[in-house]
Amino acid sequence: MSRMIDLIRSSAVPAALVQAAARGALSLPPAEMIEILVYLANHNKIFSQQARMTLAGWEEKSALAAAADPATPQEVLEYMVASENLRPTLLPALLENPSVHEEWLLELAANGSCAIVKAMMASRRVNTSPPLQNAVASNPNMTQTAVAAVLSEQTAPTASNSEPEAASFEPAPAEPDQVLTVDARVAEPAGPEQVLDEEVSAFFNQHAAEIAAEQGKPFQAIGGIFGEREAAKVDPPSAEGSASGAATAHVPAHKIAHAPTEETRRGGALQKISKLDVKGRIQLAMKGNKEERSILIRDGTKIVALAVLDSPKITDGEVEAFASQKNVLEAVLRGIPMKRRFAKHYPVIRNLVFNPRTPLDLSLSLIKNLLVTDLKNLSANKEVSETVRKLAHKMFKQKTEAGSTKRD
Repeated sequence: MSRMIDLIRSSAVPAALVQAAARGALSLPPAEMIEILVYLANHNKIFSQQARMTLAGWEEKSALAAAADPATPQEVLEYMVASENLRPTLLPALLENPSVHEEWLLELAANGSCAIVKAMMASRRVNTSPPLQNAVASNPNMTQTAVAAVLSEQTAPTASNSEPEAASFEPAPAEPDQVLTVDARVAEPAGPEQVLDEEVSAFFNQHAAEIAAEQGKPFQAIGGIFGEREAAKVDPPSAEGSASGAATAHVPAHKIAHAPTEETRRGGALQKISKLDVKGRIQLAMKGNKEERSILIRDGTKIVALAVLDSPKITDGEVEAFASQKNVLEAVLRGIPMKRRFAKHYPVIRNLVFNPRTPLDLSLSLIKNLLVTDLKNLSANKEVSETVRKLAHKMFKQKTEAGSTKRD
């Protein structure tokens, strides 16, 4: 007797049944149902989006069983371990599954977030594989300090498992990092400015090729920061006026006599940024102030905008705002949850899912983290795609019914 997956592959079932399969509505063993969904997601143009949505919200227990089983079909394992589909809770099982090819893991090791790298470095398989260790060391999302911290956690004989997870990543601005030396016992604390310079240098080294390719690009803001209203504040100074005069030319005189207003500060920042090349804007993105970061996050040059997220000065509140903005590059929205510190901050994740500009695959992978109330609100949000609303409604019903069962 043919399995359902074989019938679907050979187009031997009606479209209505395939649609039901894409919704996960067939009475089949979970392993076979997952195999069908992955096939539809990869090969069926009509129902692929529905299948991806179903997989994103699939019950974790059976998904974990499939991730750990060496007999799981290769196509399913490759789908699960792909960065755009990866569910973090499945990663430990996937790492130790011998049927998961090392070349698939190399992609994660080389480009995954700090959280993914930390999970990988806790794996016996990764720790015994020189290619995977080399890929981790070259990961652009990991500073040298972060790599050293993870290595230290893995090798320290008295390391405590009760330390907060974020301790090894993204050092807080108020606590200066340390200069790494050959002998850790003689490490000397670095001053805040030195730490910033090291972070900037590391960023330049990691992204040298991309920076060189973009070097000639002037500042151009996504969403038109230099609209008519903003351009009026940053008209270039005339031969008879000074730069500071141009920045305040449209500000009432009674305001100029007092502390700078938000408008004058923003005008000055825009004028300063418009004169910088790509390297100068990257340095300002990482070392500048909040006002400058709020402008540079909208830079149409991707490498500049992403440098803002690497700034040691950036706050969770700023990232919350960035996650809800519609006038930023898609790369910025993808880059936010790749940073472990931001991925653990619930308002950031919520804002990303509610942002209609967030790529669909990213929204679908993050939606499972939302609370019941937010799922309900999202299911009624007409700004996001229908696919996101449907999955939110489905997960809202599941969590509500699960809560009712527990109370009973």
